[in-house]
Amino acid sequence: MAWPQITLTKILIAINTKKSFKFQGVNTLFSALSHEHASTRFDFTLVKSSQMSKSELVDPTYVEKVKEYVNKQPLVPAYLQYKGLVHQHLHSFNYFTSTDMQYILSANSLVSSDVDPHFYLRYTNIYVGEPTLDEEFISKKVTPQECRLRDATYSANIYVDVKYMRHRNVLVEKKGIVIGRLPIMLRSKNCVLYGKSDNELFKDHECPLDPGGYFIVRGVEKVILVQEQLSKNRILVDVDKKGEVCASVTSSTHERKSKTNVVVVKGKLYVKHNSFTEDMPIVVVMKALGVVSDKEIAMMVGHESQYLTTFGPSLEECSQLHIFTQNQALEYIGRRLKITKRLSKTYADEARDLLAGVVLAHVPVEGVNMLPKAIYFALMARRVIQALNKTVDIDDRDFVGNKRLELAGQLLSLLFEDLFKRFNSDLKKSMDKVLSKQNRAQDVDLVRLLQLQVDSITQGFSRAISTGTWSLKRFKMERAGITQVLSRLSFVSALGMMTRITSQFEKTRKVSGPRSLQPSQWGMLCPSDTPEGEACGLVKNLALLTHITTDIESEPIVKLVYVLGVEDILTVQAIHRPGNVLVFLNGLVVGITRREEEFIKDFRTMRRKGKINEFVSIYFHNQTNSIHISSDSGRVCRPCIIVENGVSKVTREHMKELENGILTFNDFVHQGLIEYLDVNEENDSYIAVYENEIIKETTHLEIEPFCVLGAVAGLIPFPHHNQSPRNTYQCAMGKQAMGSIAFNQLERFDTLLYLLQYPQQPMVKTKTIELIGYDQLPAGQNATVAVMSYSGYDIEDALIMNKSSLDRAFGRCIVLKKFGTNIRRYANGSFDRIVPTSKIDGKIPFKGAILDDDGIAAPGERILPGQIYVNKQMPVSLANETSFTPAPLSYKGAVPSYIDKVLLTSNGDSQETVKVLLRQTRRPEIGDKFSSRHGQKGVVGLIVPQVDVPFNDQGICPDIIMNPHGFPSRMTVGKMIELLAGKAGVLEGKLHYGTAFGGSKVEDVSKTLIEHGYSYSGKDYLTSGITGEPLQAYIFMGPVYYQKLKHMVMDKMHARSRGPRAVLTRQPTEGRSRDGGLRLGEMERDCLIGYGASMLLLERLMISSDAFEVHVCMKCGLLGMKGWCTGCSTGRHIVQMKIPYACKLLFQELQSMNIAPRLVLDDI
Repeated sequence: MAWPQITLTKILIAINTKKSFKFQGVNTLFSALSHEHASTRFDFTLVKSSQMSKSELVDPTYVEKVKEYVNKQPLVPAYLQYKGLVHQHLHSFNYFTSTDMQYILSANSLVSSDVDPHFYLRYTNIYVGEPTLDEEFISKKVTPQECRLRDATYSANIYVDVKYMRHRNVLVEKKGIVIGRLPIMLRSKNCVLYGKSDNELFKDHECPLDPGGYFIVRGVEKVILVQEQLSKNRILVDVDKKGEVCASVTSSTHERKSKTNVVVVKGKLYVKHNSFTEDMPIVVVMKALGVVSDKEIAMMVGHESQYLTTFGPSLEECSQLHIFTQNQALEYIGRRLKITKRLSKTYADEARDLLAGVVLAHVPVEGVNMLPKAIYFALMARRVIQALNKTVDIDDRDFVGNKRLELAGQLLSLLFEDLFKRFNSDLKKSMDKVLSKQNRAQDVDLVRLLQLQVDSITQGFSRAISTGTWSLKRFKMERAGITQVLSRLSFVSALGMMTRITSQFEKTRKVSGPRSLQPSQWGMLCPSDTPEGEACGLVKNLALLTHITTDIESEPIVKLVYVLGVEDILTVQAIHRPGNVLVFLNGLVVGITRREEEFIKDFRTMRRKGKINEFVSIYFHNQTNSIHISSDSGRVCRPCIIVENGVSKVTREHMKELENGILTFNDFVHQGLIEYLDVNEENDSYIAVYENEIIKETTHLEIEPFCVLGAVAGLIPFPHHNQSPRNTYQCAMGKQAMGSIAFNQLERFDTLLYLLQYPQQPMVKTKTIELIGYDQLPAGQNATVAVMSYSGYDIEDALIMNKSSLDRAFGRCIVLKKFGTNIRRYANGSFDRIVPTSKIDGKIPFKGAILDDDGIAAPGERILPGQIYVNKQMPVSLANETSFTPAPLSYKGAVPSYIDKVLLTSNGDSQETVKVLLRQTRRPEIGDKFSSRHGQKGVVGLIVPQVDVPFNDQGICPDIIMNPHGFPSRMTVGKMIELLAGKAGVLEGKLHYGTAFGGSKVEDVSKTLIEHGYSYSGKDYLTSGITGEPLQAYIFMGPVYYQKLKHMVMDKMHARSRGPRAVLTRQPTEGRSRDGGLRLGEMERDCLIGYGASMLLLERLMISSDAFEVHVCMKCGLLGMKGWCTGCSTGRHIVQMKIPYACKLLFQELQSMNIAPRLVLDDI
C-alpha cells in the first residue's frame, strides 16, 4: 500500500495559521505535533492513495476549532478586596480577641483561697473595649494618629465579668471589671478605623491605603513578624546528630508543651523524654500504658517480617529486664523520673501520672485507658523501622507542609496566657493575705484587689511589643526579635514588612538546606523577595494570594469522619492489616478505612458544598499509606480554581457576574468553584498553570501565574526576562526608594522621613502595582535614558545626569528629621522650663536668633549649625526651685535646615513634650545612589550641562546617560523591554503592562514605534551636544522608571582633624554621629609595616591618636609619677617619653594581675 507524500510545508502552514488540519478518509491517526501553542490541536487522518484524488491532496480542508479562554484576572482584586494584603495579621488578632481569650479564661476561670475554702472567684466572660487614652482621670476615645503624635500607646481595656463568694453563702456578680490594657492592632475589629470609608479615614487623618496590621506602642509603630516554626503534634522522622534515625513529636496543648523522641540505640528502640533520667525501652513504656502482651505490641507495630525482625531485640530486652506486667513497667519507669520533690505517691503512681499528662501530651486519654498513647508510640516505632529499612523516606524538615507560621494572634495568645496565670497567682496571694488577717470585720473588696494588679498585664504587653522579647516563664520560652519597628522608608517597605516571614534558625550557621528555594514554596512564598547576606533564604515573604489558617474546631470533623465510614481506632483489632488505611486528624489517629479513594472524594465534596470549613485540608500519603486531615492554625494555603473532567468550573458568565458585583470571591468558594489548597493537598493535586494546559488528569487551575510573586517583587516589570538575582536585588532596593509613604505623610512626626518631591507613576506598570496602590503612592520618576558611553565618568555603573533635568526637580527630595525633648516634673514639684532667649547689650545673640517669644523656634525659620531651637532650662538642684541651668537643644547638622513644624503635646502619662520637625530640600549631587527596577544600581558620576548632552532629531535630551556595559553580564533584558514599552506608551499616550509571565509583547511595542516613525529596536539618531556632529552609532534611548535611594553622599560624608575622645582609652571616638575618627585597623597596620613606613605608623597610631607623656625609671623599667619612681624610691633615673595611652593602660592592667612589664631604655 502506497502512502501519499505530505510535504512539511503543508503541515507548517497549518501550524502557523493555528487551524486544525484534517484529511478526510479512513481513520489512520498520526500523533499530534507538539509546539509552544499547546492550545492548537492537529489531527492528521490519511487514506490510501487509490481513494484520494490529487486535488484533495493539494487543497486540504481547514476546520476551525476556536476555544475561548476565560480572563480570570478580576479574581485577584476580588480576593484582595475580600481579604486584603495583611488579612492574615488582622484575622489572627480578631481570632485572639474573640475566641482565644475566651479559651484561656475558661482554662483559668477559678481562683480559690487556701486560707478560706468557702471563698472563691470565678471569671464568667472576657471582652476587649475600644481604644481610649486616660487623661487626668478621664478616659476618652483616641485615634491612631493622635497616639503617634503624642507618643502614647494605642490600646483598649480588657474587661471581665466575675462571680465571687462574699460570705459563706452570698454570691456576688460584677460586670465590666478592668484587668489590664491590650495594644490594639490597626484595622482590626477593635480598632476605631475598622469598616470606615475613605472619607471617614481622611477625617481621622489616616491614609486609606495604609494596610494596618501593626501596633502603636509609646508612639512607635511596631510589627509582630510572622514566625516560622516546625509543625507541632506531628511525627517527624529525621536523622539525629549521631546519624541515627529518630522519630520526634513536639506536643503542644494549652496546658503543656513537651517533646518526645523514639530513638535507635544499638538496634533497639528507646523513648527519650526530658522527664526520664535515661532512655526508656519502648516495650517497657507500652506495657506501662496497658498493652501487656508481647504479641499485641508486635502486631501494633506491624505484621510483616521487616517489622518483626527489627522490633525483636526490643521485645527481648524487656523480658531480660523481667518486666511482664503493667505495674512492673510503671515501677521501672517511676524509679527513673526527674522529680525533685516526691509526694506521698508510689513510684508506679508517679509514672502513671507522667505518662497520662506529660509524655505525648497532645494525645487525649480517658481515665486509666491509655491505649491511644500506646498506639501512637507503636506508630512512631513503625515509622522508625520503615526509615531504617529504607521503605519510607525520612521527612524533609524544610518542606513547607512540615512548617507552621505563627501570627500576631497566636503569639499574643501565648503571652496573655502567661500574664493571666501570673495575674491570678498574684491575686490569690493578695486574697490569702487579706483573708488570713485576724478579726476582719469588713468583706474582702475583690474589685479593689483586681484593680491593684492591672499594671502587670498592661506592662507585660507593652514591654513585649516594645522590646520584641517574649519571655514566658511557664513554658521556659525566651524568644527575641519577634517585633520590629515598621519601616516607613517607602510605601512598599511598610507593605513588604507586613508580609515578611522570619525564622528562629541561627543566621550565622552556613547551612544551605533551609535557605534554598523549595519546590513546595511555589505560589505560597515569593521566590525573589529575600535579603542578601546571612539572612538569605531564612527571611522570606508571602506570595500575593497566600492565606494563613487559624484554628478550626476539630470535634465536628471527627464526627463527620465517622459518618463517612471510618472505624474508630480503639475498636480495630489488627490496625496494619493489608488494605487498612490510617486516618489522621491534626497528627492524631482517629481510625481506619478500607475505601480511601471514596472517603477522600466524599470529604472534598462536603467541603466544596460548604458543610466543612473551606480551610480544612485532606490528602493521601502514599509511602505511609495514610490519610491526613488538617484543621490546625499556621498552615499556608492559596486559592485554586477547581477543574472537573478537563473543564474549569469558572466560566465566562461567572466572571461577568463578578465584574458586575453580583458575586464576590467568597461566593466562588461557597459555590465550589474555587477551593483553598495547602501544601500537602497540593501534592495530591494536578495543577495547570494556563487553561490550555488542562488535560484529563488535571484537578485544579492557577488563578493567575503572576501571583507566585509577592507584593514587592510584583512591582518589577517583565521580571521573567531578568536573571533571577537581579529581581532579588530590586526587592531589597525597592524598599529603600524614596517616594510617598502615605496620604497623611505631611501630618506625621517621624524620626526620619524621606519624601520625593515629584513622584510619578511608572509608564510601564504591572497588575500588582494597581492591586497594592503603588500607582497612587509611587517611589520614582520616569527618566529618559540613553544607553551609551559618555566620558569616563560612567564606568562601574555610574550615571551621568543632565543638569537641566535636576533644575526641573528630577530626583529632588525632602528630608524631615524630628528632634524633641520632654518637660520633666520632679518629685519636689520643680520642673524643666522653656524660656525666651535673653539679650546681650540689647541684641539677641546669634545662637538664639530664630527663637520665638516662647523660647521655641518659629516654623518657617532657617536654622544654621549651632543655633538653638528649644531654649530649655533645668533646675540646678531638686532642693532649690529658683536656680536653673541652661540645657538648650541646638542644631548639629552640617548644612542649614528649615523649621517645618513644632508640636507641643503631652503623652498618656501627662508628661509634656516638645517636638520640632526640621526640613531639608536636597537635589541630586555626585555620589547619590539611583536604581532602575531591575537591580541596576549606580551612583551619579557626573552632572553635565544640557548644552553638552547629546540630543535626537526632535531635540530631546536624555535625563540620564547609562553605560552599556551594565547589560551584558547582568542580563536584565526586562529593562530593555521596559524602555521599548515606555517609549511606545509615551508615543501613543497609554500605559503598558509588564506583568510577570504576561504583559505587552515586544512585537506589538515595536509595531507601535514603527507607526510613529521610530526604529522598531528603540534606537535613535543622536547628535553630539559638544561637537554638533552626529554620533557614530544609533543610540538605544527611551523612558525607564528610576528610583532615588536613601543613600545620599551628604549623609555619608565624614572627616575630622581633631575632636572628642573616648574616656577610657583616650583614643578618638567611633562613628560619624559622634564625630569619630577613621579607624586604621590591623590589616592597614600590616600594610604599613610591609612597606616599612615606620614614621607613618608612629604618626597614625600614636601622634594622631593617643600620645601620652609618661615618666619611666631607667633602672627598674617601671612607670613612675611626677619624676619619682615608687619602686626604687628615687627620682634620679626618671626620664620622660611618649607612648600611646592605651599602651600605658595595658601596662597598668598587667601590673594589677601581678605581671610587671619593664621598659628597657637606652640613650640615643
